[in-house]
Amino acid sequence: MNQPASQIRSGAVPLDSIVRNSFILLSMVLAVAGVGAFIGLGSGLTWSIGMWVGLMVVFIGGPFLIRAVKGQAAIGITFVWAGLVGFLLSPMVSAYLSLPGGSAIVLNALGTTAVLFSALAGYAVVSRRNFSFLGGFLFAGLFVVLAAIIANIFLQIPALSVTISAVAVLLMSALILYDVSRLIHNGAENALDVVVSLFADIVVMFSHLLNLFAFLSGDD
Repeated sequence: MNQPASQIRSGAVPLDSIVRNSFILLSMVLAVAGVGAFIGLGSGLTWSIGMWVGLMVVFIGGPFLIRAVKGQAAIGITFVWAGLVGFLLSPMVSAYLSLPGGSAIVLNALGTTAVLFSALAGYAVVSRRNFSFLGGFLFAGLFVVLAAIIANIFLQIPALSVTISAVAVLLMSALILYDVSRLIHNGAENALDVVVSLFADIVVMFSHLLNLFAFLSGDD
């Protein structure tokens, strides 16, 4: 039987404080990523396969470095990583902004990401459900989606691109439930890890919502 959430403690810190502080840290990490994206948008970087590869290396490699570092340094590296991800993601955002109706595409993607995250995270916090059973399915799904993305770089099939993005948004939605559940049920041990994972979920969801809204607008 699961221990009641109200009785879970990290030393003298109640669970509610762990959850609240983790979401505050997440908001700060997102803000740093936003600053990085703003700087990137002003730098005139252009989107390319090389830029995508660089983003993937930083995006995937960053969490491994963060987990390898202990203490306050890990938090500092998290902020640096988030800022760099925002900077490297900015050419993609700039490419969508350059489309007809690009501002609406970006704003719709941002708004939808915020609404979905708030709704899913809120549900996970209020319900206190344990979504750990989704773990194996979700990580298998991540590998399948990543393989499909790499394949479509060479195939360049628009319908496949839209399908991948739709699946990725659903997958990130489930991952948000899974990660917030980890924070609630095991946040005392891995709060920073969950914050990093949630940031990654949000970034991936946003990038694929950009593709979906561009498709719906007829500009993809």
